[in-house]
Amino acid sequence: MQPASVEKLAWVLIFGGMIVFTLGLFMLRGGGGALVWAFIGAAVASAATGVVLIFVRARMRSLRDENS
Repeated sequence: MQPASVEKLAWVLIFGGMIVFTLGLFMLRGGGGALVWAFIGAAVASAATGVVLIFVRARMRSLRDENS
């Protein structure tokens, strides 16, 4: 996978996770159940995966520079 593709995916996961997390918080105020907590859990997992992908992308660039 190309570093640019990983970068795009990382930012989509981070910002998508933040939007869904905010939606989950609004739903929680209205009396949330298990579905709301599933939204919040999925959002946190998405954002965390995006953060991990940023570190992976940074490592991909340094490996490419060392092999040149």
